[in-house]
Formats: sequence, C-alpha cells, structure tokens
Amino acid sequence: MSLATDSPVPSSSSDDFAAFLDTELDSTSDTSPEAQDDDDDDDDDNYDSDVDRIKRRKVEVVESIVDSRSSNLHEEPEKALDASLKNDMCTHPGIIGGLCILCGQKVDDQSGVAFGYIHKDLRLGSGEIARLRNKDLKHLLHHKKLYLVLDLDHTLLNSTRYMDITPEEEYLRSQTDPLQDALKGSLFRLDGMHMMTKLRPFVQTFLKEASSLFEMYIYTMGERAYAMEMAKILDPENVYFNSKVIAQGDCTQRHQKGLDVVLGQESAVLILDDTEPVWVKHKENLILMERYHFFASSCRQFGFSCQSLSQLKSDESEADGALATVLEVLKRIHNMFFDPALGDNLADRDVRQMLRSVRKEILSGCKIVFSRVFPTKFQAENHHLWKMAEQLGATCSTEIDPTVTHVISTDAGTEKSRWALKERKFLVHPRWIEATNYLWQKQPEENFPVTQTKNP
Repeated sequence: MSLATDSPVPSSSSDDFAAFLDTELDSTSDTSPEAQDDDDDDDDDNYDSDVDRIKRRKVEVVESIVDSRSSNLHEEPEKALDASLKNDMCTHPGIIGGLCILCGQKVDDQSGVAFGYIHKDLRLGSGEIARLRNKDLKHLLHHKKLYLVLDLDHTLLNSTRYMDITPEEEYLRSQTDPLQDALKGSLFRLDGMHMMTKLRPFVQTFLKEASSLFEMYIYTMGERAYAMEMAKILDPENVYFNSKVIAQGDCTQRHQKGLDVVLGQESAVLILDDTEPVWVKHKENLILMERYHFFASSCRQFGFSCQSLSQLKSDESEADGALATVLEVLKRIHNMFFDPALGDNLADRDVRQMLRSVRKEILSGCKIVFSRVFPTKFQAENHHLWKMAEQLGATCSTEIDPTVTHVISTDAGTEKSRWALKERKFLVHPRWIEATNYLWQKQPEENFPVTQTKNP
C-alpha cells in the first residue's frame, strides 16, 4: 500500500493511525511472513496489546459519536465521550489534519516533525518518531538490512530541459539515430514536463543489489512532482522505494537535507549524494558521489567549459563507473556491520564508524604536502582537499621532510615541486586526491602529472 496516495485513514477519522504506520513500516521492508521471528520481545507484545485496547476503545468512541449524532443527543454524550478520552491519558503522538492519530481529539499544537511524504498533514512527536525508529531498526537488523538515502540528480541520473539541449545533442531527440539503440532503456523523454532524463549507467543493477542490503529512500531538493516522476522511472514496479520519496517541500530547513524526516536511526543510515554542503548535520553518514554530467546543461550549471558526455556521444563505464564502485563500498560496510565476530548486540553498532574505518585505509601511510593549491594566507587545515586527504587516512603537513611521500601541486616549477622531483617523491595534481576519494582506492600517481606553469 502506498502512503503517498490516498490513505485508508481519512483525515476526519479517529482510527488508530499509529498502528497503521507500524503496519506500513513492516510492509515496506523486504520480508515475508515466514521470516518473522518469535523474539519480538515483551515490549512489542505490550505495545501491541495496548494498540488492540485502544483500537477497541476507538470503535466504541466512533459508535458513540454515530449514535449521538443520529439520535440528536447533545451535551450528555459529548461530556461522557470527553471524560472517556481523558481517562485514556492520550499523549497525542501524532496529528493529521488537526486531529490526534491515536484518540481522534482535536489538537491545536503544531509541534513535531511533518511527514507529508507519508501522509498529507501528518506530524509526529519526538516520542513517536523514536518509537517508530526503534521498532523499524529492530525489524531491519533482524533481516540484516540498513538504511540507504539516495540523491537523484547527478547521483542516480541527469535531467535537462528541452530548451537547454544544444545542437550537438539534437541526436537525442531523433528516434532513428543509430545511437538510440545504445541509449534504449536509459534515456527518457518526459514531454509533459518538457524535459529529458538519462539514467546513470549501472543504476538498475545497483538498485537491485542494494535493495537486498538496505531499506532505500529517495531524497531530493527537487519538487515532489519531479521526484515522483523520477521514482517511476527508476522503480517502475514500485519495489524499491514505495512511499519513501522525500522532496524539497518535506525538508525542515531551507536549502538543507536532514535525517529528521527519515524514519531510520542515524547510526544505521548511509547517504549517497553529490553535494556535501546540504548535509551539514550528517557528513559522517555521507558518501560523496562524483557528479554525473551527461547533458551539456549540467556542465554549464557547475561552470565547466568542457564538453558533456552527450556531446561526446560517450558515457560512464557500466563495470567501472561511480555506481559500480560505490556498490562494492556499500557491500563492504554492510559486511563489517553484520560481522558475527563483533558479537550479538547489533543495536550498539554505528555504521558511521565502519564508514570512517574503510575510508581511512585508502591513503594510510601517505604523508602529503601541498604546494600552490590553497589561496595565499588561507588556513591550510580548513581547505576541503586537506580535510579530504585526512579523511582518507593521509597525514598532511605544511613543510617538506624526508617522511613526505606526495607533493600535491598545480605547478611543477614551485620549490616544493622541484624538491619532490629531486628526492623522487610523488608529484601529483590535486585531482589525484579527488579521484581517490570518489573511486575509494588510491589512484596511479602517473595518471595525474603536474606541468610547469609558463611565465607570461
């Protein structure tokens, strides 16, 4: 059942929507009735019994409302109903359309977090969010799954407006162009939105394999209509994402993405996104993706003067591209998280620790000095390349010494660059660090040479 469409719980109803949310969370996980374990502890049993009691109470309440309306009874039934509801001591865990999802009372308080992508006008309190997260985490860990939050644009796909297509890209419009066969199944014309979308190579295999290890969300800064259209393209059978599509209007902070609208524990969430600044509060969960620039408009958007993949009539490699590479990283982190050697207490593990550990292995043993990379008087330790190198396990320094292994420079004529060549140290372009970061393994230094800048 999709919560993004009409819910079976109308906004004027006082049915137990909290139990309904639990059912939806369970149904969106890739499980079978046979896989359910008998170890759903006493806490869950007690909660379920409470839900059953409240459900029965709601039936009585609704019947009381219907009877009172049909018989034109006024103050006495209403007072009795109010007293009965108060006796239940409802904490109003969530609100839909101004009504408590548990007791049906009108609630003016607009606190909590909005989850409009689950149900229109739904707001959940911190206690209910914590309960749902704990319950779902226990369920997922039992089935050896974690959470994966996926960005759309430049991560899984690339889109362009018809009006932005260049003359070199006109072949993409033609149904008879020989290259259309190669693009079949990955290039989509969306006439209703006056745009074209190209899926990143390997994306379908990526989603299929990742879905066996992760409960997946889409999270985009695009509008909901666009997000839902992209979800249909990526997941036409609705088996990967269900209602878990978060768009710009669902964000609680402008120009920022946050896990506050994801019903998953932060300690079990990994994020794939090409834009780090939007995840200020969750950088430790983030795996930064190399941007996918298929269309020329995408290159222009980020200030690149080079030709795009579409203009070159080329594309990323299926086998060695960004998604194939990151899938192996995700598998490794997943295996580390569920390593039996770590014991039985999965709830105490933190995927962020696994991510840091894997990343720090990449440039372990490297000592790096930068030359003519940072602006004059810039605090070197604050530069993103310095931070990136340290995250990859390298040691960074401002001074050269015999223990230095790499000098990173944009000019082979600097003093430090000449020292590197003389001492037979590696002299590489800054792109070496970026490529290493995106590809999750140290890249061959000879592929990133540094040329000497000619004086004017």
